[in-house]
Amino acid sequence: MERLRRIQDLPGPRGLPIVGNLLQLRNSRMHLTAEGWSRQYGEYFRFRVGPRQFLGVANPETIAAILRDRPDGFHRSERLSAIADDMGFNGVFSANGDAWRRQRPMVMASFDPRHIKTYFPALVKVTERFGRRWRRAAAAGETIDLQSDLMRYTVDVTSGLAFGADMNTLESDEEVIQAHLDKVFPSLFKRLMAPFPYWQWFRDRDLDGHLQALRDAVAGFIAQARRRMEADAKLREHPTNLLEAMLAARDNPDSGLTDADVSGNVLTMLLAGEDTTANTLAWMIYLLHRHPGALQSARDEVAGRDLNKYEEVAALPFVDACINETMRLKPVAPIIIVQPARDTVIAGIDVPKGTLVMCLMRAGPTDERRFPDAQAFDPGRWLSGASANSPKRVAMPFGAGPRLCPGRYLAMLEMKMVMAMLLGGFEIQSVTTPDGKEAKEHLAFTMFPVGLRLRLKATAKA
Repeated sequence: MERLRRIQDLPGPRGLPIVGNLLQLRNSRMHLTAEGWSRQYGEYFRFRVGPRQFLGVANPETIAAILRDRPDGFHRSERLSAIADDMGFNGVFSANGDAWRRQRPMVMASFDPRHIKTYFPALVKVTERFGRRWRRAAAAGETIDLQSDLMRYTVDVTSGLAFGADMNTLESDEEVIQAHLDKVFPSLFKRLMAPFPYWQWFRDRDLDGHLQALRDAVAGFIAQARRRMEADAKLREHPTNLLEAMLAARDNPDSGLTDADVSGNVLTMLLAGEDTTANTLAWMIYLLHRHPGALQSARDEVAGRDLNKYEEVAALPFVDACINETMRLKPVAPIIIVQPARDTVIAGIDVPKGTLVMCLMRAGPTDERRFPDAQAFDPGRWLSGASANSPKRVAMPFGAGPRLCPGRYLAMLEMKMVMAMLLGGFEIQSVTTPDGKEAKEHLAFTMFPVGLRLRLKATAKA
């Protein structure tokens, strides 16, 4: 029988006493540092942040096996769950064990593809507003803060489709809720990777104020939905938004769900719905502008489509391929940290219960040994048949296994709507970075491009 390796015997970067590799890991570039270590030390390596020992894993087959072995074999890190609980959004994303099992059916029911299709007219309404905003910018010759505008769009979509609330930040110069949302993920990530739980002794009053404002907004969404459902009993069987579907599930006597479960998942939807979709769209627009052939193919596919018809927007195979290729090269979650629920073995390595395992989600999908010209933006690779090294098998932008992202259908539909609106009504004149060089990646729990500015010209159709 082959002898198991120990984590401390694996190769890895040399650290310092007490702090370990902390000084080598800048939060905003942590994923890049870890990917560099995987290239230097191999697909399995070790590092330490203060007293916390990490196992780095870059092999996609092993990562897929880990993610499929959830929630029984592996779970979210205990620190993530504790932080999310402290911040008030310990929904299905961060919950573990019985709490996750209790909440998952409610969230999955609300994101059922049939419900998404029902919400489609609301998505059309928000996208039309978005188009009008960009036409005004194009007519005035203004450059667009791409990330900020996409965040407005995703917040409006999430609040409208998920909660039945028409926030309409696209036609307002105010950024009230975004100003609160934008503080949460960076703070969560800072706490998650800190060597010690400093926040238990030093409260961040500014963050607490933003979180309270968000909790007040969520309470308002829930109260409005309750009033609608009390006035119209049919909404329990035929909900018009995700929140109504969640409340109907929560009110089932056998659900075991609480009001806190609903509010935690509402806040989770707001946070996840804003960041992940907007970041992928920003990267996609940047990459398409840099690849004119792919941009023209996407434009040709969109030409003549009726954005008011769900079937025509849903069926855009080349745009779909562009989205998947963007997520392969620029995943918004380039690292996923899990912990084994019991002593286990990973690729011949003895991994004690509670060990922090950092899965590098981009390493396999951009490995030249797996794909020809793996660093190139080539949507066509998603249109060919499946194989052992198919990107569909190796890239996992929405995770894998039982904890696969429940909002993936909505996210894909949102992205197709924005791209159909953009490519069908505008010419992209420029997508620029602050220094005129390659777009810089910034990690703040999710990974986004820094400072992209978009300039558009409306076409005759627009």
